[in-house]
Amino acid sequence: MPSIDLNSDLGEGFGDYRCGDDAAMLEVVTSANVACGLHAGDPEIMARTFAIARERGVAVGAHPGYPDLWGFGRRILPFTPGEVERLVAFQVGAAAGLAAYAGHRVTYVKAHGALANLAAVEREVADAIARAVKAVDPSLSLLAIALTAQVAAGEAQGLDVHQEIFADRGYTEAGFLIPRGQPGALITDEAEAAERVLAMVQEGAIIAASGRRLPTPIRSVCVHGDSAHAVATARAVRARLEGAGVRLAPFRA
Repeated sequence: MPSIDLNSDLGEGFGDYRCGDDAAMLEVVTSANVACGLHAGDPEIMARTFAIARERGVAVGAHPGYPDLWGFGRRILPFTPGEVERLVAFQVGAAAGLAAYAGHRVTYVKAHGALANLAAVEREVADAIARAVKAVDPSLSLLAIALTAQVAAGEAQGLDVHQEIFADRGYTEAGFLIPRGQPGALITDEAEAAERVLAMVQEGAIIAASGRRLPTPIRSVCVHGDSAHAVATARAVRARLEGAGVRLAPFRA
C-alpha cells in the first residue's frame, strides 16, 4: 500500500479574525492547503502559516477559491471559465510568492469550497483550474476530489494528479459530497471518521452513506480545519491509520 497524505485547509482567518487551530493542526497533518486571500487569508496569515509549515516539515499547497470573504467561498459566484482561470492563476502566484518569502515552496494546488464542488461536476470549470495551474507552474501537482471532473481535467493538461477523500464529509451514491445542511453531510464523531477513513483506504474505494463502494485511487485524506472538532478528528484519523500500519507522508514534498 502506498503512503497516505493527511491534509487540511489552513490559513483561513482574515486580519484579526481567526479560524481553526492551525498551530495544532500543523502538528498532525502532512500537507497544508493554504488560503490565498480571496475566500480567506491575507499576506500576514499566509506568510505565518507557510513559515510554521516549513518548521514542522509539512508540505504546502495553494488553496484558491471564489473572492467571497462574506460567504467563506462556499457560494457559487457567476464567473466565466476564463475569469475562474485568471482568479486561480492570481491566487497560486500569490501563494508561491509568500511561500518563497517564508522559505518554503508550494508544490500543489487544491481548489476550495464552492469552486471545487463546481469543478467536480462541470468540466469547463475544472479545465479552467487546471489550465491556470499549468500556466503558472506546470511542475505543480493538482490535488483533486476523487472520481470527479477535476481528475480528468488535470490529466488532460499533463499535471501530476492526486485524488483525495474527506474524513469529515458524507458521500452520495454517485460518490459526490452530500451538500452541507443535508442529513449525513458532516461527520462530527472523530472515532467514526477515523474508522471510515481506514476502511476507504484499505478497500481503495469511497464509501457512500448507503454503504455503496466506489473504487478509486486514494493518495490523500482531508480534514477540514474550520470546525470545532477538526484537530481531534485529524489526530484520530492519523492514529487509526498508523495503528493499522499505514505510513503517512505528503504526496508531494
